[in-house]
Amino acid sequence: MRTLVYSSHGFDKPFIENANAGKHEIVFTEDALNEHTAAMANGFEAVALFTSDLVSASVLEALCNHKVKYIALRSVGYDHVDLLKAKTLGMKVANVPAYSPYAVAEHAVALLMTLNRKILKARQLMKEGDFRLDSLTGFDLYGKTVGVVGTGKIGEAFSRIMNGFGCKLLGYDINENDQLKIDTKILYTTLENLCKQSDVISIHCPLNQNTRYLFNKSLFAVMKKGFVLINTARGGIINTTDLLEALENDTSASAGLDVYENEKPIFFFNHGNNYLKDELFTKLNTHPRVLVTGHQAFLTQEALEGIASTTISNLNAWESQGFSINEVS
Repeated sequence: MRTLVYSSHGFDKPFIENANAGKHEIVFTEDALNEHTAAMANGFEAVALFTSDLVSASVLEALCNHKVKYIALRSVGYDHVDLLKAKTLGMKVANVPAYSPYAVAEHAVALLMTLNRKILKARQLMKEGDFRLDSLTGFDLYGKTVGVVGTGKIGEAFSRIMNGFGCKLLGYDINENDQLKIDTKILYTTLENLCKQSDVISIHCPLNQNTRYLFNKSLFAVMKKGFVLINTARGGIINTTDLLEALENDTSASAGLDVYENEKPIFFFNHGNNYLKDELFTKLNTHPRVLVTGHQAFLTQEALEGIASTTISNLNAWESQGFSINEVS
């Protein structure tokens, strides 16, 4: 199957080539899919897309006009795809329903530990020859209450790590994980109660119409003073303006973010010679108690192998039988 891989990067191309092993005619482009680049898919049966690609109704119509039938997503999330439009056009969309959940969970822990123990500030002070410890005090995670919003595969992995630290766990999810309750004694509760009690809150739920701006001014207002917020899920789950306000009034002690609500034109690109016009992101990225990483939580060898393998498996299934078990539309 002739496939155009949009938003190809140096970190994922070798894994896709290895998983493909010559099965399909794969062409790579670093360009992201949008209304201006959809024409590049002319002559391809399928496209393989990343989270930075725009898959709106108009883009889908353009792809359909160029005879593209299949869309293989190199991600778990599909909130960036107009699935209703794809279905109307008869286009099939498949995702990667699971890859190493430990990659994202462990990155969430890394953000938390880096913030709590002031690792970046300590390193900078040492480079300056300042070995005083006055501004580097953190807190023990042992015995602290950690709220986990979304206890699917990644949220479960994060919960188990925090359980290993000796934390008390609160969970919020429409589907409770019974085995996790047995293994970690996580207590499921309302989102508001979780926020009132938690010293640390880590977000692992999908982005949809019910979770967009789930974390906003009204929710921050009920949170425990000095909480730490971690988000390795989707940027749109947090209202960034409201988060910055919570940081300024010290409601939130700090925030570790691997995602940002307006990240598409920023993340995965080199802006070293350009001025970023996104003032909201600049405020976030320069805040002394915020640690931002560029959507890299998934970036481990194991995760990249899993993403590539499932992507090629979806192409294989479409070519051989016309459907894939991972189809979302």
